[in-house]
Amino acid sequence: MNFSSLLQPHIQEFIAAHLESDCTKIALKKNPFPNENYTEIINQINCKQRSKEKLPTWFQTNNIIFPSKIAIEQTSSEITAAYKASLIEGETLFDATGGFGIDSYYFAKKIKKVIHCEANVSLSELVNHNFSVLKSENCTCISGDSFEILTKINQKFDWIYLDPSRRNETKGKVFLLSDCSPNISELQEFYHKYTDRILVKTAPLLDIHAGLLELKNVKTIHIIALENEVKELLWELDKNFEGSQKIITINIQKNNNQVSEIELDRVYSPTYSLPQTYLYEPNVALLKSGYFDAVSEIFKVNKLHQNSHLYTSFECKDFQGRRFKIDKIVPFQKNEIKKHLQNQKMNVSTRNFPLKPEEIKKKYQIKDGGTIFAFFTTVLNNEKIVLLCTKI
Repeated sequence: MNFSSLLQPHIQEFIAAHLESDCTKIALKKNPFPNENYTEIINQINCKQRSKEKLPTWFQTNNIIFPSKIAIEQTSSEITAAYKASLIEGETLFDATGGFGIDSYYFAKKIKKVIHCEANVSLSELVNHNFSVLKSENCTCISGDSFEILTKINQKFDWIYLDPSRRNETKGKVFLLSDCSPNISELQEFYHKYTDRILVKTAPLLDIHAGLLELKNVKTIHIIALENEVKELLWELDKNFEGSQKIITINIQKNNNQVSEIELDRVYSPTYSLPQTYLYEPNVALLKSGYFDAVSEIFKVNKLHQNSHLYTSFECKDFQGRRFKIDKIVPFQKNEIKKHLQNQKMNVSTRNFPLKPEEIKKKYQIKDGGTIFAFFTTVLNNEKIVLLCTKI
């Protein structure tokens, strides 16, 4: 990538002028700059468009250079990077998997000296340029293998940050840390030679219990959701940690953040009941934790069934997730379904139910939308029912 070419004022003006344009249509037009790489220019427009909501600082700053579309898709958002930075303190941090540098930039707001280590030379140079533009003067970019660089530097850091990437995408959705590079499950002792505290970012698909088996000295697991979509898992590893491990779930929203804390070694005592007046569906961060009994005890709501993961109460509770008023309980029987649901417009969900929503909608000619929410589920007496609800 030719930085000097892309930074020419007339190229930057062209990029800025086409941020609302369709890149596919622009690509079909004649290159207005015959001596420049038109593909690279269009890539800058495309990536800047993609960064508008995710990376507003980068989007709004002049003379920022963007990498590939994939790099933009895979990088942390500014919101999640800021959350990571809120977890750390100290003087020094080594970012062993630097990437586009969003996390390093936010770490540098809390840490006096950050080293951004990136194996890709071109990407390292790009990030170094952007840090200069953003005036992030306490970030140092080094290109190379993090293992070799840490060995060469041979100093203690307050933190090492790792965002391993999956080596093999053909294994399906379930994966292990040993499938990633760097392989933290093998290299954790090596990293602990240079720090007592490691922060690891993993994709939401990683199974929490599998991660606990692969990693040592896990202090806290953070499940980060943004507007009820799980974005990443964070693993705090502390070489000297002794105590109770915990999961912190956070669902970051525009108006408020939903935060819960779950102790891993505690046995939670759920309560059960048939549907009462209100129905509750936990946010995705709580669901990802897998600690469904804890949800019942923490929020003082009753589970409908051990495997249904829906909750109920007579009084309306303050709950982290969606809340509904139960208007009607319909037995899952042909005549009842035909009477109350067939050819109706409603939002269909299933929990612990043999049919999928699409199958149900097709079978009973139910149209999507409207104000009615239909939950097909199984309750504690193993009866299959439909709860017709109104969202609160």
